[in-house]
Amino acid sequence: MVIIKGLQKTCLIDFEPYISAVVFLGGCNFRCGYCHNPELVLNSNNIEEISEEDFFSFLDERRKWLDGVCISGGEPTIHKDLIQFINKIKEKGLLVKLDTNGYNSDLIKKLIELKLIDYIAMDIKTKLENYNEFCGVKVDISKIKESISIIKNCGIDYEFRTTAIPLFVTNEDIVSIGKFLKGSKKYVIQNFSPREDMIEARFKNVRPYKKEELEKMKDSVKGFFDEVIVKT
Repeated sequence: MVIIKGLQKTCLIDFEPYISAVVFLGGCNFRCGYCHNPELVLNSNNIEEISEEDFFSFLDERRKWLDGVCISGGEPTIHKDLIQFINKIKEKGLLVKLDTNGYNSDLIKKLIELKLIDYIAMDIKTKLENYNEFCGVKVDISKIKESISIIKNCGIDYEFRTTAIPLFVTNEDIVSIGKFLKGSKKYVIQNFSPREDMIEARFKNVRPYKKEELEKMKDSVKGFFDEVIVKT
């Protein structure tokens, strides 16, 4: 069983153009200081769990109004029963989107080979040489590179995305990422959103980029991708 710690019953933006439910799985193998869902990373055990039985009952009730399910976290691929969980969703005729940090390249490859996911969104935290500092743990960069290669050649819809954080992810960093991902379908630059309970205090008082600064980043890398989108 996977550990379900949250459920957004209806979402119109996470899995466009579909109407989806978003299920949040607890726990993560990274400790990114700026994480948007720190409670799922650090305090997952203190969050009430939603049983799989209740989740699938919800899907049965909402089946007429849902096109798919977005599986997010935390980091979904740390859950050993993720394949079985997605199988049950697919059996209900629903599409599946997976949000991932890309560290479990073997499982990502298997999910694609089994045709269990219809869309995958992988976070590219920063330029590769800064991963260890940014992710709060020692990162085997070869796994990140392998997942990028798998996804670029997977044959399903996908996106790579980076959270742009002033002082920490610069326009030059975005260009470095763009060059490495060159030839990919879609790249999303999403703005940073500070919270009071950031994992690392140094991010708490960082002001987000202005929209025009993000648009400049977009212009800097649009030649590397089929599509570049800014989300503020």
